[in-house]
Amino acid sequence: MALALRKALAGGIHPPERKHLTAAQAIIRPPAPESVVIPLWQHTGAPGEPLVARGDHVKLGQKIGQAAAFVSAPVHASVSGTVVAVEPRLDALGRMVTAVVIESDGLDTPAPEVVPRSQPDSLSADEIRNIVHQAGIVGLGGAAFPTRVKLAPPADKPIDTYILNGCECEPYLTGDHRVMLERGADCILGLGLLMKAAGVTRGYLAVENNKPDAVEALLPAAREAGIAVAVLPTRYPQGSEKHLIKSLLGREVPSGGLPMDVGVLVSNVGTAVAVADAVYHGLPLLQRVVTVTGRPVRQPANLLLRLGTSFAAAIALAGGLGEPAGRVVMGGPMTGTAQFSLDVPVVKGTSGILVLGRDESLAPVSTPCIRCGRCAESCPMRLLPLYFDAYVQAGNYSRTGELGVLDCIECGSCAWGCPARRPLVHSIRVAKGEARKRS
Repeated sequence: MALALRKALAGGIHPPERKHLTAAQAIIRPPAPESVVIPLWQHTGAPGEPLVARGDHVKLGQKIGQAAAFVSAPVHASVSGTVVAVEPRLDALGRMVTAVVIESDGLDTPAPEVVPRSQPDSLSADEIRNIVHQAGIVGLGGAAFPTRVKLAPPADKPIDTYILNGCECEPYLTGDHRVMLERGADCILGLGLLMKAAGVTRGYLAVENNKPDAVEALLPAAREAGIAVAVLPTRYPQGSEKHLIKSLLGREVPSGGLPMDVGVLVSNVGTAVAVADAVYHGLPLLQRVVTVTGRPVRQPANLLLRLGTSFAAAIALAGGLGEPAGRVVMGGPMTGTAQFSLDVPVVKGTSGILVLGRDESLAPVSTPCIRCGRCAESCPMRLLPLYFDAYVQAGNYSRTGELGVLDCIECGSCAWGCPARRPLVHSIRVAKGEARKRS
């Protein structure tokens, strides 16, 4: 069944969506790249530890990095071939991270464990959690939090609801939209596995109302599985898990808390499909859908890319650039990370590669705050970004902590609507860093 929104998102904005560039473009599966650079740190938590060395031959789906802590995730080879280096390489967050460089043999010879699993429906919750962990599955919405950890909340945090997030509210990005259209049944199947692993019987699949075709595609499988498809008004950042929970269930995640504090778990639709692939087909997480888009891109596309594919190669697969790039961003324009090199690899958290033209990338000229209050009106967390900025400029970091700066989700709504073009998100990140130093 389809549900109406229980409560509208407080605050938020309506930035231009720009999704028309790729929303109708079916997912393309390009050939495997000739070489891949696979960082062992693609997730929230501790970096992985290498299991291979230079000169080793690896197979498709073979584990090449092991989890180094509870909050960590294994990493797998996305091609078969020869390891030519295990060395620090630059990643899209500007870090030097230990990476395994593999030269493909062009054969995609699968590892022995990459086979369909017999009797997957009989698996226990513990077995599903172990499969999810061994497959290296993390949240594919951007945060890349290890899914196995999410599925094992403390005993004093009982979970009663699982929400699958298909809102994809970030402008330009359409990968989740296409996943729901093309693999809707697997979205529902994966949600069922996540619910079983978490021990819950109530599940929702949340979609914004700018994706009616996705809702239509999901409903048959959802009805059969007893999953409710919740259709939400389009408003950024509706896809934020805290606001999704508030909109659907009327529950408010406490300050400093997590969804499990109100009995809820939230995962991305791509994560659910990865879980279904791991449980039913034995496939670890070695590829993901990436939206390569922006005005300069000749053929904007949704590409199923192997992890370790370079940004340069990804843009070339979308036809290259028809005009000079002014800025390249991993993710979307609101929360993405600007790049200074295209020689960085696609990783588990790469939802998009956005290329902006030079005239779209001009640095705004900031003027003094006029106390108009637009930033406070647009803030979905009901915070006061103008004061965070003022106190950071004055060096009064303790006051930003008192005003709740750590509750900011860095969605960028405040900066988008600021007529003075104040660097509000930058100030907030500075304040957060100082607050954490003092904690």
